[in-house]
Amino acid sequence: MALTVLGRPVRFSLAWLKPPPIPPDGSMSLFEHLRELRYRLVVASAAIILGMIACSFFMDELFDILRHPYDVAIADLKARRPDLDTTLVNSGISSPFTLYLKIAMVGGLVLTAPVWLYQLWAFIMPGLLAKEKKWALIFMGAASPLFFAGVAVGYIVMPKGISVLLGFTQAGITNLQDITAFLSFLLRVMVVFGIAFLIPLLVLMLNIVGVVKAHQLSKYRVYVIFGTFVFGAIATPSTDPFSMLALAAPMTVLFLVAEVMAHVLDRRKARRIASDDMLVRNSVAGDKALKELDASEDDDSSGSTDPGKAE
Repeated sequence: MALTVLGRPVRFSLAWLKPPPIPPDGSMSLFEHLRELRYRLVVASAAIILGMIACSFFMDELFDILRHPYDVAIADLKARRPDLDTTLVNSGISSPFTLYLKIAMVGGLVLTAPVWLYQLWAFIMPGLLAKEKKWALIFMGAASPLFFAGVAVGYIVMPKGISVLLGFTQAGITNLQDITAFLSFLLRVMVVFGIAFLIPLLVLMLNIVGVVKAHQLSKYRVYVIFGTFVFGAIATPSTDPFSMLALAAPMTVLFLVAEVMAHVLDRRKARRIASDDMLVRNSVAGDKALKELDASEDDDSSGSTDPGKAE
């Protein structure tokens, strides 16, 4: 028996699970773009939810991984200050559930990153030219490992930063650290490190599209390196030089690599332009029709400027 609502038959269809057809030239109307966006968002959201469900079975292991920097920092503080009293707490009735969801969300986003990144790429791809697709693929292929490398560096230096910050706790005072606030702080610092590692790649992409030239990077290299160390001092949570160097040194090396690659790309562009100009000049010089036209124009001009010979 068919299901009906208000006398009308209701049909269940799984057609939305199929990606909408894309024309060969990539041209789509506004409603087709919205349909494509809806499909990509549904698939990405479903993948993230499934990833969260999968991560919920390993909640204890994930919590231990996220808590590890705090435990290392506290062990270091206890060795130097045995009287220091610090405790992780959950404040509020809904805090344990919020913490559970936040850990599952982080794990789900990381676990399903290839899926939702592909959905993002598939939505952007139809509007790109062949050359733009090539550079976009290179950018995405390089951005992912750089971002995760920055996140790993932030995770590694986090215990030192926590140790320095909690070291200001006065004697006789118990430091009650809310676990939800600590997790937000940990994720924020790791994301900052990850984005910082993408800055040199962004500089290189600006050079590829012609916004920034290699000689400009060389001219302002000292200021960029100085700004990198200032940014490292501000972005890192601790006051020790190790955390600052852990962020500023890789950024500096990546910037220098980007500068060298920008010089190589600019030289290739200059050689390509020179070869194109030479090809145009050779084609013009070897054009027989143009030579005959120039010769006839020279004859006409010489005849018009020498009236004596014409008489």
